[in-house]
Amino acid sequence: MAQLLSQIFPILYGACVLLLLWQAFKVMARGFSAVPRPGDTASFMPTSTSVADDQEAKGDRTGRLTIHPELLDADGQITSEDLLTVRFGGDNDSTRLPAQSD
Repeated sequence: MAQLLSQIFPILYGACVLLLLWQAFKVMARGFSAVPRPGDTASFMPTSTSVADDQEAKGDRTGRLTIHPELLDADGQITSEDLLTVRFGGDNDSTRLPAQSD
């Protein structure tokens, strides 16, 4: 029995590796083809709609202003209240005020 397992284990292992590699390349191929490149032809896009309409239909919000809902008051207007900010120690921020001399 041990001899059979020692002969069949490398075959099963190799088959699993090949299956996982095939799946990985399949997923990567879908990812690479998901975003059109600048040099790609636009033959897949219908001619009756514009690029902006097509992007809006897909949910592309590039260039659109998004306001966080917590910044709006009950009327839907941007609030004029002061906002709470937090600064953690060790920030390498160049906007710090210089130390005052006594």
